[in-house]
Amino acid sequence: MVALCLFCLPGVAGAQEFSLSLGEDGSLAGLSVQLFLLVGLISFAPGLIIMATCFPFIVTVLSILRQAIGLQQSPPNMLIVSLALVLTYYVMDPVFTQAWTDGLQPMMQDQIDAETAISEVMEPFRVFMINRADPETFTRMAELRADTLPAGVSPGEAPLSVLIPSFLLSEISNAFQIGFLIFLPFLIIDLVVAAILMSMGMMMVPPALVSLPFKLAFFAVADGWTLISEALVRGYM
Repeated sequence: MVALCLFCLPGVAGAQEFSLSLGEDGSLAGLSVQLFLLVGLISFAPGLIIMATCFPFIVTVLSILRQAIGLQQSPPNMLIVSLALVLTYYVMDPVFTQAWTDGLQPMMQDQIDAETAISEVMEPFRVFMINRADPETFTRMAELRADTLPAGVSPGEAPLSVLIPSFLLSEISNAFQIGFLIFLPFLIIDLVVAAILMSMGMMMVPPALVSLPFKLAFFAVADGWTLISEALVRGYM
């Protein structure tokens, strides 16, 4: 059987045809550069979700909320990130749809070139970031690039290298402000429990351990996850 297979192998190989396309004019270097750019763009997509969407704001607020309740590993990080991604998709769906309609779909149908498609894809994200970026933060970031940017440049004319850091810093700052407001009710519960324990002479009992069930009950009765998620989403509507 082995000998028969070896005997038939040259005939099968001779009957097959093999062709390799190297792009226009047989340029292997051009094809290599295109493949390199494509792989780089695919690897850049997760970073784009983090940098140019509401994901940093939402995941920071949810992390502060978990810390305020006093839970270290519950919900786990994977669940926090998953919830942040779901809420990000809910908020950014119009932006994703516009980027697909104006940029990716025409490029796949050979109606526009890749350079125009990238510009059209980034335009909805640019508008979103401009509406959320703090003007003072943008001004400070633009001043650091005063040697390469014209004086008084507006966010709509600024490059992404200036707009994205301004947007990220603004989102993180807003997330900490919201986190402070979320922290206050749980801090009050901790203070009340600590005062009661001190008045009872139970100084050896950790107040955080006693207040944890009360904070969980308060958060569950108030339907906290729904309220927090709804408030985060409404902030972008």
